[in-house]
Amino acid sequence: MNGVTGRMGYHQHLLRSVLAIRDSGGIALDDGARLQVEPVLLGRNADKLARIAKAHDIAEWHTDLPAQLAGDAQIYFDAQVTSRRHEAITAALAAGKHVYTEKPVAESVADGQQLVEAARAAEVVHGVVHDKIFLPGLRKLKRLVDAGFFGRILSVRGEFGYWVFEGDLQPAQRPSWNYRAEDGGGLVLDMFCHWNYVLENIVGRVRAVTAKAVTHIPQRWDEHGQPYRATADDAAYAIFELDGDVIAQINSSWAVRVDRRELVEFQVDGTHGSAVAGLFGCRVQPRVRTPRPRWNPDEPTTEDFRSHWDEIPDNTEFGNGFRAQWEQFLLDVHHGRPHPYDLAAGVRGLQLAHAGLASSAQGRRIELPDADGAA
Repeated sequence: MNGVTGRMGYHQHLLRSVLAIRDSGGIALDDGARLQVEPVLLGRNADKLARIAKAHDIAEWHTDLPAQLAGDAQIYFDAQVTSRRHEAITAALAAGKHVYTEKPVAESVADGQQLVEAARAAEVVHGVVHDKIFLPGLRKLKRLVDAGFFGRILSVRGEFGYWVFEGDLQPAQRPSWNYRAEDGGGLVLDMFCHWNYVLENIVGRVRAVTAKAVTHIPQRWDEHGQPYRATADDAAYAIFELDGDVIAQINSSWAVRVDRRELVEFQVDGTHGSAVAGLFGCRVQPRVRTPRPRWNPDEPTTEDFRSHWDEIPDNTEFGNGFRAQWEQFLLDVHHGRPHPYDLAAGVRGLQLAHAGLASSAQGRRIELPDADGAA
């Protein structure tokens, strides 16, 4: 596990996924046996690695990636900064390791495609983190789609974001590299990879994008209280064209104050009904329960429109989304079968991010190619 000294790698992947699986006795198999996992920590900061290993009873930690790729571990996981990912994954594939990685999978589409080709040549199982579609709200939304609740889906509207403090009056709750393009930062590169797999797996494949990426706050303060210039976008406003003539509009911002139930919400409208899903909740309004609003700017609105929506109950037990995909990936490795959310899916997310940036820079609509290996 490379990069677990970082916030996401440590909390979601090591602590709440791999160690949770290990400490619960592994994953139950159909024959009654249990599939167990034991992490080996990799990174550049020996002190941090040693502290984490000691705190969680982890037997091995190392700073020498090539030496460990020559070892017995079957899976290589990458949660490093994006700029270091391509080289490390390439080496892991050359060593015959199964690969599971955070996104973006690389800094460029060409580099991502090289990883796809290398993984196919190595004949290993490979996967990219798709955590959000494993969360309760979006699982409920997918269930509605599969059940035909919406009839013909017309549109998707998404709102994501929150106020990330600039760092002067209060410490920022995101690392400063997120706001430096030269370090791989930027909201489009981060979030469009998410939006691609959310839309692709719940509604339909993205075929074109029109986007505007902006830097609303040009100066921020880093972890040491020093001011720096924000060179990466902190907000993006996009229209995505999907299969079936579905239009998705998603606003993404680290410079917005929240007036919604969750930090991200998606509204799906169809001919037979609508739904609003966050990461945990999902509310529906079927055709027969749709109110009949009348536009009258001369009188105040007295109708409580939100009262016409019904909450979908938690009628199943939902676990941590990151752990759920880890378990699926580990089972796919164990059974020698392809993981559905593979490196090619990661490249499609990267394609969308780069197309979004190109659309913003050129002021035009960008169609996404059906490249071989990313289809």
